[in-house]
Amino acid sequence: MIKAGIIGSTGYAGVELVRLLTQHKEAEVVWYGSRSYIDKKYYEVFQNMFQIVDDKCLDDNMDELAKQVDVIFTATPQGLCASLVNEDILSKVKIIDLSADFRIKDVSVYEKWYGIEHKSPQFIDEAVYGLCEINRDKVKNARLIANPGCYPTCSTLSIYPMVKEGLVDVSSIIIDAKSGTSGAGRGAKVNNLFCEVNENIKAYGVATHRHTPEIEEQLSYAAGEQVLINFTPHLIPMQRGILVTAYANLKKKVSYEEVKAAYDKYYANEKFVRVLDKDVVPETRWVEGSNYVDVNFRIDERTGRVIMMGAMDNLIKGAAGQAVQNMNIMFGLEESMGLEQIPMFP
Repeated sequence: MIKAGIIGSTGYAGVELVRLLTQHKEAEVVWYGSRSYIDKKYYEVFQNMFQIVDDKCLDDNMDELAKQVDVIFTATPQGLCASLVNEDILSKVKIIDLSADFRIKDVSVYEKWYGIEHKSPQFIDEAVYGLCEINRDKVKNARLIANPGCYPTCSTLSIYPMVKEGLVDVSSIIIDAKSGTSGAGRGAKVNNLFCEVNENIKAYGVATHRHTPEIEEQLSYAAGEQVLINFTPHLIPMQRGILVTAYANLKKKVSYEEVKAAYDKYYANEKFVRVLDKDVVPETRWVEGSNYVDVNFRIDERTGRVIMMGAMDNLIKGAAGQAVQNMNIMFGLEESMGLEQIPMFP
């Protein structure tokens, strides 16, 4: 039985980690970390855990935690994991970090986009970017995983086959993305109040969103050259879900069958990436509560472009589910263990 500790267990991603791991037949949570609720019973924070989780919330003492568990999940704001991790801890335990601290390989890029000093840059090169479908072999032997961001997961998986196969002009990529309000976290913010969000949609982080360099870096690896994109996210009045619609110029005239073959080349054997039937567009309602990503494409012969689409649950495949998927790979378990939930509807 894998013993797991969670730092940041009372955020939205944290409670999803608890929910998934509580139902995992080869893992158990033994440390529910939360600075805000120390000594309060977990079910008193989340009543859905009544008579399921009776443990009390603890602090974020990573040194002590490393002595008690096999894996630590850090579902915390940027900077915390980097400030806590050290060689002694990594020699004892595996870490799956759900923040951006180890996703970007150039520390100066991280510090520029996130506006904070990186506290442990010596571990950046070692950290494995945990996009399982692409880096599975590297994840297997890792001791530090940078769990991808929600927008980058959906964006990269939607676009990856086209870039990897060299079918699109990478300088022309434009990503339009939309997310439910849980993507902003559980902290109280005026902009996320019901009256501010309901009956409204807005772009935010225009040309400045901090997931931009993460997406660019992953697509650059796929392309074998530097990729710069336009990425514009939007906030929509729903609790969870991400929809990505991306555009790029085709390098040559291609048929539906050629593009479908490219997607099938990378995803035909992937449990959690579903390439939809022709002309079926991804919808967030068909992936909610699951670890699935639905992707598809449409060729626009009139403009010579391809439209690439993806939908997923930002809290599952975009955070906690992908973290559990990484854990399964790291410990040699069936990759889908604990993640078999069928999407919820309605």
